[in-house]
Amino acid sequence: MGRPPAKDLTERELEVMHVFWRHGEATAAETRDRLAAAGLDRTYTTIANLIRGLADKGFLRQLNEERPFCYKAARSHEDVSGRLLGDLLQRVFRGSRAQLLKQLVEQRTLTAEERSLLERILKEQDR
Repeated sequence: MGRPPAKDLTERELEVMHVFWRHGEATAAETRDRLAAAGLDRTYTTIANLIRGLADKGFLRQLNEERPFCYKAARSHEDVSGRLLGDLLQRVFRGSRAQLLKQLVEQRTLTAEERSLLERILKEQDR
């Protein structure tokens, strides 16, 4: 008996999900082409298997019954990224947002745009 599918996304599954979040609906061939255009050359079979696995995990939803199958994201980028960030926060920083922020800021110098965004977020939090 095989083990149940993992709930977390692998790096390659996340690459595929970015295609759906950016473009909406797509077939496996369209997804493969979009990844190739972004410099991530994968075989059609690899992409089709990744898409099938993502559908089994509930991240993608099949939209039609005839081939070629078309899929759409079933979970938003915000939902998935929020869950992954929450998991990272717990596992790596033991829930300390201060330590996460410190690591982010000390990792490299913030650009003017990043600094401006951070200041805007902090001002909104003060309201």
